[in-house]
Amino acid sequence: MALVGRRDGRNFGYGRQLSYAGPQALKDLFDGGHYGTVKAHNDRWQAFVRWCRSEDGTGFNDARQIDRQTLMEYAKYLRQQVEQSAIGIATAQNRLSSVNRTMAALRGDQYVKVVSPSKALGMRRTSVRQSVPQGQDREHVKRIVDVLCEHQMPGAAAIVHLARAAGMRLREAILADLPRLKREAEYYGKINIQDGTKGGRSGASAPRWITVNDHVRDALIYAAQVSPEGSHNLLAPNERYLDFQQGIVRPARNILHQHDLKGFHELRAA
Repeated sequence: MALVGRRDGRNFGYGRQLSYAGPQALKDLFDGGHYGTVKAHNDRWQAFVRWCRSEDGTGFNDARQIDRQTLMEYAKYLRQQVEQSAIGIATAQNRLSSVNRTMAALRGDQYVKVVSPSKALGMRRTSVRQSVPQGQDREHVKRIVDVLCEHQMPGAAAIVHLARAAGMRLREAILADLPRLKREAEYYGKINIQDGTKGGRSGASAPRWITVNDHVRDALIYAAQVSPEGSHNLLAPNERYLDFQQGIVRPARNILHQHDLKGFHELRAA
């Protein structure tokens, strides 16, 4: 993605406050789109701003003052946070990556960045989960599904079922080709997760087969029942994915939080 040209003035012309300048530059960088990506970068940028303002930080409120040494000091702080188990290594790496992206958006170049977040932190993330996901408690999940149904949110309940039973990610559950999965379950006793997968996966070149059990079968049946008429997934025929996220996923996420679940990702089967 092309970088926005550097501006003159405090925070490279994006305002007087570092906390405000970052998100404005990100909006320019992403042309006002990619809401989820911008929000994720912004949330991590605000964590960096809080560090700058803290006793451990630099006290900077102008991005023009930030240099590579500043970012290395922030990396050192994050490493301490990981060592104290205050945050995870993935969170620390993501925060550094987002600061890199936001600084590039502010400056219009990539001269001030942490070249390798993992090396700067002195550690690598691991894919091995250290604790059982909150959503592994089936009774807990059932209670959440019941609440979602009470709130007339069957689509969100279907996502919960698919995530818990088949290990689908949020986007995969929403865009799953339900008729195809039903056929595969009947013919092969397993289903191939293709639609909405991470990293541009295609079913032909990178299959991800999931063995079908009663829980998976029930989840597929329920999702097919609540799928809008004329649709093969959880979106209505003319509904945009973004609209579904804003109208269904966001309110459902609030309900998950009320029931001590961090998000849909915690529901995925181990």
